[in-house]
Amino acid sequence: MISTPPLLDTAFPDLKLHGRGKVRDIYEVGDQLLLVATDRISAFDYVLGSGIPDKGKVLTQLSAFWFERMGDLVPHHMIAIDTAAFPAALQPYAATLRGRAMLCRRTRPIPIECVARGYLSGSGWKEYQQTGMVCGIALPKGLKESDRLPEPIFTPATKAETGHDVNISEDEAAKIIGRELTTRLRTLTLEIFRRGCEHAESKGIIIADTKFEFGLAPAGSNQDEIVLIDEVLTPDSSHFWPKDQYRPGGAVPSFDKQFVRDYLEEIKWNKQPPVPSLPESVVTRTREKYVEAFRRLSDRELA
Repeated sequence: MISTPPLLDTAFPDLKLHGRGKVRDIYEVGDQLLLVATDRISAFDYVLGSGIPDKGKVLTQLSAFWFERMGDLVPHHMIAIDTAAFPAALQPYAATLRGRAMLCRRTRPIPIECVARGYLSGSGWKEYQQTGMVCGIALPKGLKESDRLPEPIFTPATKAETGHDVNISEDEAAKIIGRELTTRLRTLTLEIFRRGCEHAESKGIIIADTKFEFGLAPAGSNQDEIVLIDEVLTPDSSHFWPKDQYRPGGAVPSFDKQFVRDYLEEIKWNKQPPVPSLPESVVTRTREKYVEAFRRLSDRELA
């Protein structure tokens, strides 16, 4: 039994809402941004009627863990997640924000998703079956679903306001943001992914793939500086597989929304509104997976 209800919506009357995503609500705090990770959960491109208690805390605190570990490799946007360090304007909301909010510096977001894949699954597996390639990258023949790739690959995608992001080739990314910036992002993406995978595997978790977002420093500062933003190596932005259950040749159990997706397929939801709510058993098991991933990777308890 879960005693704490999920946080599905935020409302801070004294703050200006900057934007709202499927999971995060973003507020303006002077020249900084406050990213509040709710407990909303989406599947098949829709936010569901139920939330997963503490999911937002997992996303925020796990991202903070990775930002700290990657800080020597790439600048990041995190300023603080400790509410005691937040500005006075946020203190009235400290109880709601505690553990799930991140105060960040502003950047100019780069309009592509930077995806790294170490294994053949998901949309990459579907594309490989049809073309033998993933995002324009030719792969060896005869690979099976969930096979480890010879080496990780960089497969960018366009950011979609609604629905799925669209996989594109590196050449297509270069047409959007320029060749030099695309090359720099590929190098950073693969190095962050390599470092993350190395740590995760030592904790018994395979990171099959992940997506990163980057921004450029604001005008008037070092405008060539690339900044790691949003979330990093979380169960929402990555596919985490338990190392001891990894078997190529089919789908692998995961630490993310597996129970949710399985339930929605089981009830034969047509993936159109109205959105269903989840039974307590699915909510409970999904929460357990998120929290387990956090604990394993960070060696910390959820605050």
